[in-house]
Amino acid sequence: MDGFSLIDLLPFIAIGFAAQLVDGALGMAFGVISSTLLLSLGVPPAAASAGVHTVETFTTGVSGMSHILHKNVDWKLFARLAIPGMIGGTLGAYVLTTIDASLARPIVMTYLAAIGIYLVWRGFHLAGEHKPAKVVEPLGLIGGFLDAAGGGGWGPVVTGNLLVQGHEPRKTIGTVSASEFVLTTTISATFIAHLGWEAFTEATLGLLIGGVAAAPLGAFIAKRTPGKTLLVFVGCLLTITSLYGVYRALA
Repeated sequence: MDGFSLIDLLPFIAIGFAAQLVDGALGMAFGVISSTLLLSLGVPPAAASAGVHTVETFTTGVSGMSHILHKNVDWKLFARLAIPGMIGGTLGAYVLTTIDASLARPIVMTYLAAIGIYLVWRGFHLAGEHKPAKVVEPLGLIGGFLDAAGGGGWGPVVTGNLLVQGHEPRKTIGTVSASEFVLTTTISATFIAHLGWEAFTEATLGLLIGGVAAAPLGAFIAKRTPGKTLLVFVGCLLTITSLYGVYRALA
């Protein structure tokens, strides 16, 4: 804690609060926003991802508990996501600490932008038609891998694709947020084993404080917001963040 002043922490607290508020309400964005911030400050990719996932271990725990209390979690879906997510996350963390996994990022981001556009269309045209998702385990595996390797991706990949399959928005967001706690704990442990605790910096402390403070509010918003509105907002957020990710990857 030595050398960490409140003034220096405030910008990171604000970003952590805003990012987690969006993440808790829409099931994505904390990792993408936070990782982008740390990378823009010159933090190495592996250290940025490690720092973000260390923070998310706490924020997702609070967010997951809040979603459980608001009855936003589908436990069968949770079980189908958590185990493949842990496996994918471990592999992704190992890859990021050993080789460059950034080559596939523009392709993944372009795909997610297309998913986002479709979700916006679906929100306006097909709202109210919900059905159980059939393809789940592969999403957990891929989402966990990309989340660790890219510093964010669990929410966009898993939430976006479950919604495309027609799963109920509120239950999707709550379940993905709750299962992310298991994922981030696994990823953080893998990073710490490879990198130590060097990633826990002033920035990650600020993100942690802001994120934990906002986590309970996101679950409340998800419960109170109509499914159609959630679908449209998720689609817009996914499209914007993914297109920005493509720009950064190609710049």
